[in-house]
Amino acid sequence: MTVATGRMVAGRYELSTLIGQGGMGQVWTAYDRRLDRRVAVKLLRPDKVAGQEADELRRRFMRECRVTAQVDHPGLVTVHDAGSEGEELFLVMQYVDGADLSDHLAEHDPYPWQWTVAVAAQLCAVLSAVHAVPIVHRDLKPRNVMVKQDGTVTVLDLGVASVMDTDTTRLTHTGSPIGSPAYMAPEQAMGGAVGPYTDLYALGVLMHELLSGEVPFAGSTALGVLHRHLYEPPLPVRRIRPEVPEALEALVLRLLAKDPQHRPASAQEVYEDLAQLLPARGTPTGAPLDPTRPFLRPHTPWPDRARTPAPQPAPVAPAPPVAEKPDVAAAVDEVKRLLGEGRITQAVDILGAILPAAAEQHGEHSPVVRTLRKQYAATLMDDGQYRRALPELRRLADERAAEAGQADPQSLRYRYEAAQCLEQLGEPAAALAEYRALLPYYQNQYVSGDPQLAHEVRRRIGHLLLALGDRPAAHDTLARLVLDVERLQGPGHPMALEVRRTLQWLGQVRG
Repeated sequence: MTVATGRMVAGRYELSTLIGQGGMGQVWTAYDRRLDRRVAVKLLRPDKVAGQEADELRRRFMRECRVTAQVDHPGLVTVHDAGSEGEELFLVMQYVDGADLSDHLAEHDPYPWQWTVAVAAQLCAVLSAVHAVPIVHRDLKPRNVMVKQDGTVTVLDLGVASVMDTDTTRLTHTGSPIGSPAYMAPEQAMGGAVGPYTDLYALGVLMHELLSGEVPFAGSTALGVLHRHLYEPPLPVRRIRPEVPEALEALVLRLLAKDPQHRPASAQEVYEDLAQLLPARGTPTGAPLDPTRPFLRPHTPWPDRARTPAPQPAPVAPAPPVAEKPDVAAAVDEVKRLLGEGRITQAVDILGAILPAAAEQHGEHSPVVRTLRKQYAATLMDDGQYRRALPELRRLADERAAEAGQADPQSLRYRYEAAQCLEQLGEPAAALAEYRALLPYYQNQYVSGDPQLAHEVRRRIGHLLLALGDRPAAHDTLARLVLDVERLQGPGHPMALEVRRTLQWLGQVRG
């Protein structure tokens, strides 16, 4: 796409300099005329992404921007604004003064192993906060990491890769993976379910590259790279740089485990291992772009000669407001209005606050409370708050099953959504067990048979098996699924085409 310097986006952001360009769009420096500050603007073209409807991508884009804007961490780029204009989507972020990690590596070759530890530790702090939401970055790579002048690391593009990805597969119509194959975990490229373990694999690739100067698996084609990810062991970095500590080499190899279950359990666990290798506190050199500086003297001003501000008097705390009995009916009307305006986060807060009052006024098992709880769970799901939605859905499922039986369609639906939460929370084994428990109900036409939903559950089972590294079982599950979908819906059905592509890709890699 062609964009001219000086163009105004959303009547507010004046584009200045093109600083990045790819298949999905462009990144510009720009000026926010309203607040007179420099910002970065990413422009995306929905029609450039294969296999997705533009309207659906716009909806996903706004949802992901809303969710990611809730993550509060100094190592994550701040999202200022987002929206659409004409055929484009735009994302306005803070402008980060520094160098991306790819350029940083090129300028410091060989990269000091202490710097690798410091960069990785900062990335773990960011990933830990992101995964707690939960969000999976999906596209962690050096070009999406900035090293600022004071040595702190900032992660870019959180949520954008999720929008450009589909819910089901990373494969385009041509059978090529979307994204960066060199940093892509095997289960992600194969179309399996992603989770925190996926980002940890990408972190391992990134650390290997910083330590050795090369990614662990390269090739002339995406298929060749994926085959190496799946079947070749990575070269231990100490064979290239013997001065690298054994513990650091061992950590990188754990992060690059083929089976997600063999990788570290969390970013927090990786950080604890890295903490043993961080440089001791001392005096920074004062040089810019040194990623060890935040650990040498944490939270010191930059530059070091910055003056200490004068102490300010402590503010006087206001008197606490007098609690009023909430008006449940008025709150429900307000929630409807907010949802109609797309203000989902605010609606969630009101629903969460009004539920206890409604239970006190009407009774915990009253129709009013049940309706509010259903709305609360659905809104939490729409807002991406899966950790909070999961117990609500389980409660609703249990209550409905106690009243109408285990095969009740509504109870099954709650359980299905709870399984989706487990999947999003990066618990593939638990999600797989729940989907498998649900499948017989959807396949039994005399109980709650729903062939299309049964197909969707089987598809999710196949992708979770891929995520868990059981490729033979995944291949068998998806091969039987595609035959059933084609028999019921025809060979041109979108799910049949999609599963066929995944099987073709899986067969090529296996061969």
